[in-house]
Amino acid sequence: MPREVDTIDEILSTIRSADHRVTTAKRTVVEVLVSANEHMTVEAITAAVQQRRPEVSPSTVYRILEEFEELGIVVHAHLSQAAAVFHLAGAIHGHLTCDICKVTFEIPASHFDALSKDLLKTFGFQLDRHHVALTGTCEKCRATINGPKP
Repeated sequence: MPREVDTIDEILSTIRSADHRVTTAKRTVVEVLVSANEHMTVEAITAAVQQRRPEVSPSTVYRILEEFEELGIVVHAHLSQAAAVFHLAGAIHGHLTCDICKVTFEIPASHFDALSKDLLKTFGFQLDRHHVALTGTCEKCRATINGPKP
């Protein structure tokens, strides 16, 4: 597993390679995203950035995230009815969100391969598998609703 410092340096190198400036605000957003163990809303990212750098405005964080998405550093997803969440780009994956407990599970994009091929063949529609989010009821909540299995 790569060390956080290596990942931060790699991301900053990507920004520089695209002829973009590396500002203190951008570095702080990178640090927050690298240290995150979950997908984060813009509000959560902004709060974490402002804990470290109170002078960074929410609009600056939003613009940085847009820039990072254009550079392929982050991707966003819409999970259930909640606000969009951001995470570092990496392995493409989908999301399953429980309507009851709101827990979100990441699943490999390969689970959407057949659907993706069918959508392309049938409708000419190319699925963006970074943004796939399905809702339903997780196993734990189903057990609570239905009672224990015999």
